[in-house]
Amino acid sequence: MVVTVASVLRLGASMLSAAGIDDARREARMLLHAALGVPDRTLLSPDAEVDGEKFETLLARRAAREPMAFILGRQGFWTLDLEVSPATLIPRADTETLVHAALAAFPERSQVRTVLDLGTGTGALLLAALTEFSDAWGVGVDCSPAAAALAVRNARGNGLAGRAAFLCGDWAAAVNQKFDLVLSNPPYIELGEIAALMPEVAAYEPRAALDGGADGLAAYRTIVADLRRLLAPGGAAILELGQGQAAPVAAIARGAGFVAPSTLADLGGIARALVLR
Repeated sequence: MVVTVASVLRLGASMLSAAGIDDARREARMLLHAALGVPDRTLLSPDAEVDGEKFETLLARRAAREPMAFILGRQGFWTLDLEVSPATLIPRADTETLVHAALAAFPERSQVRTVLDLGTGTGALLLAALTEFSDAWGVGVDCSPAAAALAVRNARGNGLAGRAAFLCGDWAAAVNQKFDLVLSNPPYIELGEIAALMPEVAAYEPRAALDGGADGLAAYRTIVADLRRLLAPGGAAILELGQGQAAPVAAIARGAGFVAPSTLADLGGIARALVLR
């Protein structure tokens, strides 16, 4: 089926808008570029003829509210280009707040030689940290073999395979050394709230990476209880927070002996990173 760029973009924008997707024309253009196999910035003549079959396949997936990142298979995070899959959460810009917090915690970059990322997913946090702390090497842990394998590919793809190792495990149960920096973006959605999340999240992203238990705090209790064992002298742990979780997670940390938890807000003003020294 041969059609023009202008006609398929009109069709795509209309279909995505009807599916409740904001900025439907921009997303339709992204899908068209993906279908054509050309970079996003490539200018397309409105009158150019294209084979619309692949575009319509991608369009139907997005209209069903499959996340754009899963359709494209890639997502940017920090300075990285990451492969993504339904085995992991899609890295989000809010999570970059943890990298900013790590840089603030260690203004002298050479202080960080070892990094641990618990619940590593795509490897985004660990790999971003390694790009900034050039003397460091790190370990990423995930309970999902598919996630750990994906993180390995991302380390290779971003030139960091020699400084990063990934393993499957139950949080830090299999880790027996100390680290200068511990990072984690744990599951923190209350179990009863998952079904009400936007379809892209509730229907497509892995439930295990979302489910924080009845109160959203189950993973924090497990991680914080292990931090004294994991942190080297002078080390810091930085945990991602959901909205409204700064106070309860800080209380968990104080109960484990961390006397001065601090937070860093994301660009939306939400306390997103909890820093424990």
